[in-house]
Amino acid sequence: METIIAQFINGLSYGMLLFVITCGLALVFGILGVLNLAHGSLYMMGAYVAYSITVSFGFSFWVALIIAPLTVAVLALIIERTLLHTTYKLGHLSQVLLTFGLAYILHDLAKLVWGANVLSISVPSLFSGSVSILGQTFPLYRLIVIGVGLVLAIGLWWIQNKTRWGAIIRAGLSDSEMIGALGVNIRFVFTVVFVLGGFLAGFGGVIAAPILGLYPDMEFQTLILALVVLVIGGLGSITGTFTAAIIVGVLETFGRYLVPEISMFIIFALMAVILIWRPHGLLGKQVTEG
Repeated sequence: METIIAQFINGLSYGMLLFVITCGLALVFGILGVLNLAHGSLYMMGAYVAYSITVSFGFSFWVALIIAPLTVAVLALIIERTLLHTTYKLGHLSQVLLTFGLAYILHDLAKLVWGANVLSISVPSLFSGSVSILGQTFPLYRLIVIGVGLVLAIGLWWIQNKTRWGAIIRAGLSDSEMIGALGVNIRFVFTVVFVLGGFLAGFGGVIAAPILGLYPDMEFQTLILALVVLVIGGLGSITGTFTAAIIVGVLETFGRYLVPEISMFIIFALMAVILIWRPHGLLGKQVTEG
């Protein structure tokens, strides 16, 4: 029983980490309808910028937690204003191709600047200890990640469903011309959402770096898991993303413990079953014609 509890808490921590990484992607797709395949690269840039701030320049983790996501947000702003905004009327295929190409550009840029070696960031000293729960010892930082994921999920849900900005954004996705006629600059709103998605990607990179590390192709591995979470939860649903991240995190943790050879197969099998059962995901809205 103690082993099961330990694996469950580890899985919950990993699931919350997946949510922190994926929520920006879910937000951008759910509101803008843009499947940003460069999201993993923005996550990677957040982790590498945090590495430079903490290791190369010697600042604290907390400075990196502020500066790195803001740096990625600025990068997202440049991408949206100079490239992505021209594709809004061209359809999803052009956005997928554009962001996929950007992912490879940022991949090569990261290798040029930081090299291809495996790097790491230390856990902040404030959370470097451990906590005993039911006789099992857990790293304090992993428990903090659970708390961060919960706070972030509640905050995003509240913004999306209980604020004027959330109402404007949802209405803008349904009928941007009508919202524009009411005097709302929907293009500015969309830019803010994409920048927020970039900020969250960078934030996820900083939070995840002490646990997952930094290594070549980290952005593509992360993107695959993020897309799995997004599809299982329902495209664009913050609540669905939160639920799916926990399911995937716990299932993969138990899979690595019990049958490590097929742990990833279990995740993709789960995704296939859910898509057969509910093609729009666990909590996604079903798209209807007409």
